[in-house]
Amino acid sequence: MSFTSLSQAGRSPSLPLTLQLADAAGSAALTLQRLLRVLPGQRYVGLAEWRGRPVLAKLLVGDKAARHFQRERDGARLLAEQGLPTPPLLADGLREGEGGWLLFEYLNGAESLWDAWRAVENQALLSSDQQAVLAEALGCIAHMHAKGLWQADLHLDNLLRHDGHLFVIDGGGVQVEVAGQPLSRSKVLENLGVFFAQLPAELTPFIEELLVHYLLANGEHALPLEALLKEVEKVRQWRVRDYLRKVARDCSLFAAKVGAFGLRVVRRDDEADVQPLLANLDALTEQGHIYKTGGAATVARVELNGRPLVVKRYNVKSVGHWLKRFWRPSRAWHSWVEGNRLHLLGIATPRPLAVVERRWCWLRGRAYLITEYCGGQDIIARFDNYLDRSPPETELLALDRLFAALLRERISHGDFKGHNLFWDEDLARWSLIDLDAMQQHRSARRFARAYARDRARFLRNWPADSALHQLLNQRIPLTPGVGSAD
Repeated sequence: MSFTSLSQAGRSPSLPLTLQLADAAGSAALTLQRLLRVLPGQRYVGLAEWRGRPVLAKLLVGDKAARHFQRERDGARLLAEQGLPTPPLLADGLREGEGGWLLFEYLNGAESLWDAWRAVENQALLSSDQQAVLAEALGCIAHMHAKGLWQADLHLDNLLRHDGHLFVIDGGGVQVEVAGQPLSRSKVLENLGVFFAQLPAELTPFIEELLVHYLLANGEHALPLEALLKEVEKVRQWRVRDYLRKVARDCSLFAAKVGAFGLRVVRRDDEADVQPLLANLDALTEQGHIYKTGGAATVARVELNGRPLVVKRYNVKSVGHWLKRFWRPSRAWHSWVEGNRLHLLGIATPRPLAVVERRWCWLRGRAYLITEYCGGQDIIARFDNYLDRSPPETELLALDRLFAALLRERISHGDFKGHNLFWDEDLARWSLIDLDAMQQHRSARRFARAYARDRARFLRNWPADSALHQLLNQRIPLTPGVGSAD
């Protein structure tokens, strides 16, 4: 295959594919065996074989190939020149007008710090295991900063554990201020803001404590906490806006088809698994285990190759109902956006997998939301035996955590009855469902009113004179105070 052909191969080129590359030792075949990351028409990253050894291949194609090649190579060289651990660059080259390649030593069995974090993220906040992962990351970042470098696209996936060492990857995101000299304080704060913004917001009160791990490796600057927290909040807000734009378009995370006669957005990792359901939505929904039918919505559990999923179909009850709904985003779309918002913010909810709207000349009709199945008990069933005594402290602490997150993010549910709150045994957390009326508020005053309604509705799940009601009334935070301005 040629670089020109690869640039036109789309998201899933046929593998294995072979490219003939040349270096100082002569021409040799590169066989790409498995793709790890794809940006169609621009970048293909994967495991390959070259000169009888496994390599990580970055293949750059398209109009911007030369610029991306230069940036990747410069970043990899900067890391190596400053003595920072990074996989050796074994070969590179550029064919003007076609594409470029960079071949790195393949770290077999390496684990990203993101995977390490995922393994411990549901432990108690700042557990020893969590501290170990974050300390490792902050120490590596500090060493980069001490050498005048920073990773613009800083996240835990760009730090790899291998044979007891931590490696920095993705030279394309590496930038330099003055090589070999400590990074300026403003750049340090900005880059640490990017790092901490990707961690759960619940860890914010512990940032000062976590900074010790950074300062032990690079104590060049005093780092004012208030300035750092401002950077963290700025990046967090940007990340939410950026992510919610992606849920509506075709990108590396989502496969989207939007037009006058329909909308379909699917989480790309799950596209192949849910395709049989998408191809026969109504029939499989009707054949599933029906939880709710008729009226405005039908809810069913559908088994797909042994995997339970939930389909919520939003029906059109009548012509009058259609006239009220066709011109605005469907409730399925609203739930899709809010589910993805919660997912990004780390608030438990069944993962949204796909959303579908039937359309005719852009006029909306029936719509569908597909999510993972939440198989636990709802809070009413879970607390049924505790009307006159205290439920398990673990579940109460998880409830405290949920309400704290809703307050922090200014999110109201809109229908906070007990049947919309499920216990997730694996996560040891409460999971929210039925997000049709969920809203993140800009106005503190409007949020305070909405939160008060949510709190009151939640407490009405139990008799006011019960010990459980009184306990929850004491534990759940009251409506936040609001000043004269929003």
